Amino acid sequence: MLQFYLSEENSALYEVNNIQKNCWINMIHPTEGEIRQVSSKLNIPLDFIVDALDNYERSRVERDEDKVLIIVDFPIMINDETYETIPIGMIITEHNFITVCLKESPILDGFVNNHIKSFFTFKKTRFALQILQVIASHYLRDLKTLNRRTEVAEKSLHESVQNKNLFALMNIEKSLVYFLTSLKSNKLVLDKMMRQNFLKMYEDDDDLLDDVIIEMNQAIEMAGVHSSILSGMMDVYASIISNNMNDVMKFLTLFTIILTVPTLVFSFYGMNVDLPFEHTPLAWIITIVISLFLAAFLAWIFWKKKFF
Repeated sequence: MLQFYLSEENSALYEVNNIQKNCWINMIHPTEGEIRQVSSKLNIPLDFIVDALDNYERSRVERDEDKVLIIVDFPIMINDETYETIPIGMIITEHNFITVCLKESPILDGFVNNHIKSFFTFKKTRFALQILQVIASHYLRDLKTLNRRTEVAEKSLHESVQNKNLFALMNIEKSLVYFLTSLKSNKLVLDKMMRQNFLKMYEDDDDLLDDVIIEMNQAIEMAGVHSSILSGMMDVYASIISNNMNDVMKFLTLFTIILTVPTLVFSFYGMNVDLPFEHTPLAWIITIVISLFLAAFLAWIFWKKKFF
């Protein structure tokens, strides 16, 4: 799907029907024909568009003559418990700005709905920085969501260690790995853009660039902290489960040993030979008392040694 947007000085964003000078071209899961149409019309290398549609494409920035390609990852929710990251491509030419993505992205909704301040399609450097800032903000927002889910799962595990809560923590940990890997790659792209001047920077964009760097670093730090805490938490719960299993096995073993004593006594008095108290009317009561006494004495010894 191709969408064309245009904004002029002191005017809101509006949609147009074709490619125009200084317009924003939004490509969402484009067909092969649409890819070739944009590539041919704007003289863009075909690989610039195709690479941005590769779900496993690494974040990077590169230049081909006066065209610049920026690929970064942004977070997307897969289901109620899991996030992953997918790439979005930004292609900057002399007269146009192109975004390329496999799926409809919430990253661009604010631009389409005119919710981003000081956004104009002809200010291409600012547009790229604004997209990077929105991506960093989405990472921070989703990290807070994952942190809240971690607290809920942890509270449930304090009450009862259940598989569903452990799976929830595992999904959160998996999401954090995706986030941390993508954020570090995005930060490398941002650093390279600054060092090698891929984009023409304007004085008005300096504050925006600083904000992007701050939010990106904050997201990396937050993801790293959450990942470390969650990894340690998973190790602790694994130890707790193992310890609980050891306690259950120890209890069953001790209980079996205690029950072995009455079994031995009853087996002894069940032999077909002359036995003590065999002619006494209360012999069976004496046998039970002896068995219970020995079992209780053995249980007392285990208790004194703090086996229970």
